[in-house]
Amino acid sequence: MAGQKKSKQRDALLHELQSRCDHPTAEELYLSVKKDFPNLSLGTVYRNLALLDSENEAVKISADGADRYDGNVMPHCHFSCRVCKRMFDIPLPHESLPITDDVIKSVDGTIEKYAVTLYGVCRECKKI
Repeated sequence: MAGQKKSKQRDALLHELQSRCDHPTAEELYLSVKKDFPNLSLGTVYRNLALLDSENEAVKISADGADRYDGNVMPHCHFSCRVCKRMFDIPLPHESLPITDDVIKSVDGTIEKYAVTLYGVCRECKKI
């Protein structure tokens, strides 16, 4: 991270985030990492997640009133289930973008990152 002092707590948060595929909240990450860092505060988790997001080492996803975080920074979409509140990755073929060239060309500037989240009911919840 450019201009930022290395931090064992930040490294542990990033490692935890990259090892998960459930798109945890800051509170969920806090509970996971606190086991190894008993003095860790929730405020520290929020500050480090904001820094990781700003440095493009993690992605903040706001969905259904909750901020979730993703350690996968490669282009992909998300699906958020309105029933169970779980979030899933939707992988994209390498050459595919979820936004069209027309949209990219219509922006008077440079797109640095984007997020696409689809909302609905997941397969498991549809069975109920």
